[in-house]
Amino acid sequence: MNTIPKLILSGISIFLGFTFWGAGMAKLFHDHQFFGWIGPVWLIEELEPYGLGFYGKFIAFSQIIIGYLLVTTRYKLLGSIMMIPLIGNILMVTISLQWRGTPLVLAFLLVLDLILLWQYRDFFRPLIDEGKSSHDIKVRKIRTVNGHLVWFAGLALQLFAIPVSYWNWIVACAIVLIGLTLSGLSFRVDRILTNKDDLRIT
Repeated sequence: MNTIPKLILSGISIFLGFTFWGAGMAKLFHDHQFFGWIGPVWLIEELEPYGLGFYGKFIAFSQIIIGYLLVTTRYKLLGSIMMIPLIGNILMVTISLQWRGTPLVLAFLLVLDLILLWQYRDFFRPLIDEGKSSHDIKVRKIRTVNGHLVWFAGLALQLFAIPVSYWNWIVACAIVLIGLTLSGLSFRVDRILTNKDDLRIT
């Protein structure tokens, strides 16, 4: 448990991310036509009779953003932290509406999320100490501002694809794929800019 291979961690992150990102997109896409394996896609419609339609949309957008943090693997720590209250919110809805089976699925997803968090445990001691800690934070790859901006452009395209889906589903899916590709390229932007800085130093 101390040293899980990076490939497995990335796989867990992508699986969790796709699960929630896809679930959120399916709730908001036209006629719920989006790829995903976890539901229900009609959550917003189910909550509207109780005056909670806006809350359903909040959950959907939260799933998209938090899932996207993980599926692109750029913000695994931030995404896995935000995943805990998201799962808690969804769990309360499923218990309130007496949906069977869903809590078990959520428990499985929570275990995967905790595995991700465990790999970033060196970040939590400074939070608990509210400042500097005697426990060192492991050195990780450098991220750049431009890399972050490229990633956010990809996220913006995901959100833009939702209203486009009501006009043309194929175009909306193309926008989603372009956004994913763009966010994936953020790592390359980091490497290019980091290498340039290294050359300037030498």
